[in-house]
Amino acid sequence: MAGFMQPALAGNDCKGTIYLTFDTGSQSQAEFIAKTLREQHIKATFFLANEKTVNGDYSLDPAWAPYWRSLVQDGHAFGTHTFDHVYAVRDLADGHIQVKPQFGAQAGKLLDWSPQQYCEEMQRVDQRFQQLTGHHIDHYWRAPGGKLTPNLQKAGQACGYAHVGWPPAGFSGDELPSEKWSNPVLLKRALDHLKDGDIFMAHLGIWSRKQAWMPENLIPLISGLKQKGYCFATLREHPQYR
Repeated sequence: MAGFMQPALAGNDCKGTIYLTFDTGSQSQAEFIAKTLREQHIKATFFLANEKTVNGDYSLDPAWAPYWRSLVQDGHAFGTHTFDHVYAVRDLADGHIQVKPQFGAQAGKLLDWSPQQYCEEMQRVDQRFQQLTGHHIDHYWRAPGGKLTPNLQKAGQACGYAHVGWPPAGFSGDELPSEKWSNPVLLKRALDHLKDGDIFMAHLGIWSRKQAWMPENLIPLISGLKQKGYCFATLREHPQYR
């Protein structure tokens, strides 16, 4: 199955469009994902944070510059996932947000941030991406864990970034324990329930799952969706975000 490739459908042959998105993570599947998308002629959207990788470095370190440059050349889109993968905990007074960074100098600490501080955190990804690739990211962002509070959403909007979530059918399940959620079960759930316009979310690698969602599921997912007549696009083509 790994070598199977279907040609992309012409635009007017599409019965619908699925928007594949990938968040940074352990990066264990990063090269496989890039290669698969290239072979399948698919454009996707990547949400970037500076996360610890299986190489012992971080995903926005200079060593990853060739990887991100290759994705830029392939025509993919990019959003911010906050530089230090900063989780929102709860809303505070005066528009502030209590947050908890996963990485960086403040990792694990509960912090009181203003909307401007959160904006600066999102913009750090764009600044680093420019250093690595010479290109800006797109004006999309995704809150770590998908946790969005009213104050956080306002902070993102004020910063000029549109938040991108995903529907239940678009959750790959690659973070779920493989003992309870096997790859065949997760694949069938996605193929049975994804519909036109849905955003699909997976990671470039997950530390906790024993049986990785990829590489086993990605090509069968793409092939199955193509067989149903779906095409693929970046969020630049999504009606809500373009």
